[in-house]
Amino acid sequence: MVRVTVLGSGSKGNCTVVSTGRTRIALDAGFSAREIVKRMRLRGEEPEKLNAILITHEHQDHVQGLSVLARRWNVPVYATEATHAAWREWITPRTRMSFSAWLELRRQQAAESLQPAAAEESDCAVAPVQDDASIGIPALAAAAQEPPASDAVSLSSPSDDPAYLPCVEHFQAGIPFEIGDIRVTPFTIPHDAADPVGFVLQAEGMRIVVATDLGYLAPNVRMHLQRADLLVIESNHDVEMLRDGPYPWVVKQRVLSRVGHLSNDALGEYLASEYDGGARYVILAHISESNNLPELARSSAERALDGRMGLLGNKVLLASQHEPLESIQL
Repeated sequence: MVRVTVLGSGSKGNCTVVSTGRTRIALDAGFSAREIVKRMRLRGEEPEKLNAILITHEHQDHVQGLSVLARRWNVPVYATEATHAAWREWITPRTRMSFSAWLELRRQQAAESLQPAAAEESDCAVAPVQDDASIGIPALAAAAQEPPASDAVSLSSPSDDPAYLPCVEHFQAGIPFEIGDIRVTPFTIPHDAADPVGFVLQAEGMRIVVATDLGYLAPNVRMHLQRADLLVIESNHDVEMLRDGPYPWVVKQRVLSRVGHLSNDALGEYLASEYDGGARYVILAHISESNNLPELARSSAERALDGRMGLLGNKVLLASQHEPLESIQL
């Protein structure tokens, strides 16, 4: 049995849990860790048994609780290398020390550590810090020879570094990998992030596809949407509501662009023309609270499906921003 629980989806947070008898995976961690744990327990999921957190991209509504959740339960995090780097840049405080300043600080600290402890020994000369940074600063020699990729470094220890994760695994879009008995295939999606992906998860003969934050349905995305038993797909906005809504024009342009978000109409067109109708459940996700209404999204999708005989078995559900959906068992 495969169990899918959409804990919430929208511009304020996104997280979905997929579990089997052996493996439990969270897709994104866009709420606070406290909220994710609360919603998991509400639906009978056990956060302490999470085997992995998969990240689609680094935007705040997908990573807000990532570091705390991963540390609290010692959960490995899976992301593309570019997404991981972008997340680190986002979460790391902007006030940082240059490498040269950090190197000088460490040399001064090493010199101070060599000073005599007793005042009566103050006449003893303190040997200067050698140019060879390995003397008195064992870990500094390698750092001096191979400085960080950035010219700035964090002096935080793992316990207080906001970007610290207990374990990170990098993957590449298009290359499948396995976590327990779940086979994961990440695929590239069009969105304004460093390296955004959607996911196909396969376990026990079931195929779950999660594709949100889509500027448009690119050919590779359409290919991965086929043969799904459960489909989580974006129905972000009503075009007219967005155009007449409160967002600044530059934000409206971004949402409407090919790296923005998918509209009700765009999804409806796909469902009416190319969708193969195989999913038992179609879950409409990332529904905007400012530029959409849940019933507008539902009616658009159901109208598209209603025009195609044989697809009436698809059950259309709405993911909510504020509460988890009932768990679906496949």
